[in-house]
Formats: sequence, structure tokens, C-alpha cells
Amino acid sequence: MRSTIAIAALTLLAAGSAVAGRAQAPAPAAAQPQQPTHPAAQASPAYKREVPRRLLARTKISEDSARAIALARMPGAAVQALELENEHGHLIWSWELKLAGKTGIEEVNVDALDGHVVGVEHEEQ
Repeated sequence: MRSTIAIAALTLLAAGSAVAGRAQAPAPAAAQPQQPTHPAAQASPAYKREVPRRLLARTKISEDSARAIALARMPGAAVQALELENEHGHLIWSWELKLAGKTGIEEVNVDALDGHVVGVEHEEQ
């Protein structure tokens, strides 16, 4: 009889320890918020961007290279918008740039095939 009571007591003690252990276990990793693996993975440009995939596939000059070319033409400008478009038979990166202290927008068009500046135009808004 004593051995049966001892076995029952040990069984209850073991079951109680298992329950207590589960109550203190940390939340599973899936329940914890996940941090982005790379900052650029969620970053989006701070400007309006219209870049159709069908045209992007035809470019030879990257968006980043075209932006550098446009900003070199207008030092100190901030990008307001970008559009990749066919204009007058040219595939162009069309950049709208804002110069501090100046009204309106400067539009700089960069050829998406060879990188030369196709045109620069001031536009009042």
C-alpha cells in the first residue's frame, strides 16, 4: 500500500512540475514581433514614382544612375517625383526636382538607354 501511495505522490509531483514549467516558458518565437532583416527591404522612395515594369525592362541606365545624373545637373535639389516614360521616341527617366528658394519645379529628362540629359525645363506649379 505504501508503495502505491508513494508512486501516486511522485506522479502528482511530476505532473505539477510539468504544468509549472509550461507556465514559465517564454512565448514562442513566432509570437514575438519580427524585425526587418534589411532596412532597404521596407524602404520606399520619399517621392512620387511612376515606373511601369514594361518600360523598366528596356532601360540600360538604372534609376539610381539616372538620379545621380539629374542631381548633378541641379546641385542641391530635392527629388519630388520620377516617371519612366516614352517621350518623342525616347525612353526617359523624367525627374521633377525642387530647388530651395526657387518657385516651381525643374524637370530633368535623362535618356534611359545611354544616360545623356535629353532636356531641362522649368515648370511653374
